[in-house]
Amino acid sequence: MLTVLTTLHSKFIHASLALPCLQTYCRDDCGPMAIREFTVHEPKEKVLAALLAGDPDVMAFSVYLWNRRESLELADALAVARPGLRVVVGGPEVSFDGPELFDRHPGVAALVRGEGELPLKELLSAWSQGEVPRDVPRLTVRDGDRLVQGPDGPPLDDLDLIPSPFQAGLVDPGRGGLVYYETSRGCPYTCAFCLSALDGEVRSFSSARIRDDLDWLMGHNIPQVKLVDRTFNYDAGRAREIWSYILQRNRSTRFHFEIGAHLFDSDSLALLEKVPPRMFQFEIGVQSTLPETLSAVDRRASLDRLEENVRRLRTNGNIHLHLDLIAGLPGESYRAFLGSIDRVASLAPHHLQVEPVKLLPGSPLRRDAGSLGIRFDPHPPYGVLGTPDLSFAEIARLRGVSRMLDLTFNSGRFGGFLEGLARVAGSLTAGLELLEDFWKKEGLFRFPLSQRAVFEKIGDFIGHRFAGAEAALLRELLARDFAGSERVVPDSHPAFFDTGLTAEESKRVEELVRKKFASVKGMGIKLQHFAAIFEHLPALPDRTVLLFFYKTRTGQGMEVEEVIL
Repeated sequence: MLTVLTTLHSKFIHASLALPCLQTYCRDDCGPMAIREFTVHEPKEKVLAALLAGDPDVMAFSVYLWNRRESLELADALAVARPGLRVVVGGPEVSFDGPELFDRHPGVAALVRGEGELPLKELLSAWSQGEVPRDVPRLTVRDGDRLVQGPDGPPLDDLDLIPSPFQAGLVDPGRGGLVYYETSRGCPYTCAFCLSALDGEVRSFSSARIRDDLDWLMGHNIPQVKLVDRTFNYDAGRAREIWSYILQRNRSTRFHFEIGAHLFDSDSLALLEKVPPRMFQFEIGVQSTLPETLSAVDRRASLDRLEENVRRLRTNGNIHLHLDLIAGLPGESYRAFLGSIDRVASLAPHHLQVEPVKLLPGSPLRRDAGSLGIRFDPHPPYGVLGTPDLSFAEIARLRGVSRMLDLTFNSGRFGGFLEGLARVAGSLTAGLELLEDFWKKEGLFRFPLSQRAVFEKIGDFIGHRFAGAEAALLRELLARDFAGSERVVPDSHPAFFDTGLTAEESKRVEELVRKKFASVKGMGIKLQHFAAIFEHLPALPDRTVLLFFYKTRTGQGMEVEEVIL
């Protein structure tokens, strides 16, 4: 009996961690198994043909928020194309479906609820022996015209019973440069918007197992390892032990962790000061800065402690910080949420993600949506459409503000301009609202823009919205940001630059350029330059020439040097 484990990713670079774990746990007890991975963007007919090419007996889908529709359409097509093929579905997106799923999709033979290793192994073992599994916890199976539903049951207590998919050779170290990895399952918190609120406890792989897996990952020089632990540092001592091991042995791998920043103790913070730049990235869920909203979703975290620790990490500057906010939570209005953005942005994270809440099936927030007055899309991704505190129009505008954050703040290329915009508009979000309004009126949300085009459109925005000294200041801040992030080509520079140098200023530039070229001669450096006039920048004389040098070496990124003449 051949079983194919399959899933559809949102991007090609993604690779499943769940499927290799399922295969290693089932091992020889379930017959031969194979893993087939695709993306949601591939034509259904080609995926269908690829899945059936090996003449499988069982097709098991791992179903998520982003692939539910495509997975179930494939399940329906498979049942028609290959009568007798048994289709199994599992994963977070179907774990809370009932008998209606079988009614809508007659080709589905079994549904695995929750963590899949135990029920899938029992199911495949029974089928391989020609039996119908009965009373298997968290499994619903079709038996003729009726459904056999097993009881709820706990997941594995000892995670080490799942053999390492890395050691088993089921993870391709060369696929896309990104590998997912887990050292624990579960979460100690019960945030109402998250499925982890249902976990009840946290289970960890043993220290020995974690070290063995880390040795494999670091030994294969995986470019990036993304840990999927819901709160990696739930146990401060355990987190330090793992971080210390990585610091001792890592050569080139970057690690991404989901962190509870309020949980850092002094020993953890001291250890993290030793992390080499760009080796660690922390994703930190703030979600809201409104105490009543955090209380309403049962998020128990000290915001003051979180902010204190983020500031310390940011001061160290060696760890990339990605902070999250969620719009549409109970009790938070449009203006209050903008306040949350301003407060979190003041912490200067490298990335600030803003997204409307998703009412995930099985989550407490979805369960209580009716009593809370929360309206949401009934189809994936189940985005919020309105609350008593936030209208649909306000949610749409927050999406636009979020997009402007991505284009400006999160790009890391508009620091001076955003600081000036916040000053003249009153706050960062007040400025982003003005930008969002301009972008919407100009129809700019409809298509992607190059980096230069974003700068140029913001230059147009300044001309439309501001005048006099404010406009002059913002143009020069924008110009300085542009010159510091992208090589400016003389005679094809954006219109917001002033290149009207006097003869004396041009002579000084030429002299400095000759000296700079002489200083790098024979070093394998390609040197280019650009000069412009700035008359309104803070802390500079009324008329200043800024000279930008662009240095490039083979195989290395561009280095920008700014010189004040």
